[in-house]
Amino acid sequence: MVAARAASGEARWWWHEKERRDGEAHWNSRNIETVPSRQRHRANLLLQNNHHYTDTMMKITALALLAGSAAAFAPAQVAKSSTALNAEKSKALPFMNRPALLDGSMAGDVGFDPLGLSNIDDVGIDLYWLREAEIKHCRVAMLAVTGFLQVEAFGPAPGCEAATAKCQTDAFWQIWNSHPQYIAAGLIMIMMIEAVSGIAATSGRESGVRAPGDFGLDPLGFMKGDPAKVERLKAQEVANGRLAMWAASGLILEGCQTHMGGIEAMSNSLNDNMF
Repeated sequence: MVAARAASGEARWWWHEKERRDGEAHWNSRNIETVPSRQRHRANLLLQNNHHYTDTMMKITALALLAGSAAAFAPAQVAKSSTALNAEKSKALPFMNRPALLDGSMAGDVGFDPLGLSNIDDVGIDLYWLREAEIKHCRVAMLAVTGFLQVEAFGPAPGCEAATAKCQTDAFWQIWNSHPQYIAAGLIMIMMIEAVSGIAATSGRESGVRAPGDFGLDPLGFMKGDPAKVERLKAQEVANGRLAMWAASGLILEGCQTHMGGIEAMSNSLNDNMF
C-alpha cells in the first residue's frame, strides 16, 4: 500500500514537471517568434521618424533661404548702399572717394592721393611732414629748371667758364673736374639749409603753430593784404612747383640720354616734326 502511494505520488510529480517544461517551451517559442516582429516594428518606427525629420529639415532650410533672399531687398541695405554712393568724390580722381585728411584746406589740395600716403602716421611721417617735403621740392625744382635754362641760354656764371656744354648734366661733370671745391661748397650749403629746415619742421609739427613751408621769408610782402589773393598765390606756388618737378626730372633724364640741353632738344624736336 505504501509502495502504491509512493508510485502514485511520483507519477503525479512527473506529470506536473512535464506540464511545466512544456509550458516553458511554449513560452520560449512565442518569445522567439515575437522578438523579430518587435524589432521590425521598431525599425519601421525609426524609418518613419527619419523621414519626418528629413522633411522638417528641408522645410526649415527652404525658409532660411527665402528669408536670406528677402533680406537683400530690405530698406536698411538700400540705405547703406545709397550712403556709399553719396560719399564725397575726389576732385582729381572722380571715380575714387576723397581721402579723409585731404579736405581742401591746404593750397593746391584737389584730393589726389591714389596711394593713400596722407593716411600714414606710424613711421614718424604724417601729413605735415609730407606737405613740408612737397613744398620744399617744389621750390628746389623751380630753381633747378630756371638754372638749367638760364645757363643754356646765356652761358655759365663767372668763374664757371669750364662748363661749356649745353647739357647741364655734362656741365656738372665739367665743373667737377675743373673746380671740385664749388661742388663741395654747394653740398655744405645744402646741409646747412637742411638743418635749419629740419628744426623748423620738427618744432612746427610739435607746436602746430607754423604752417608747412613757412619760414617767414617775404621780402616783397606778397603774404600781406587780401586773404583771397594770398590763398591764390599759395595755390599758384604749389601748382608751378609740381610742374617744375616734372620739368626738372625730364631735363635731367633727357640730358643723360641725349646729352643735349633742354632748349636744344625742344628745337630739334620741333624741327623734326614740322609739317
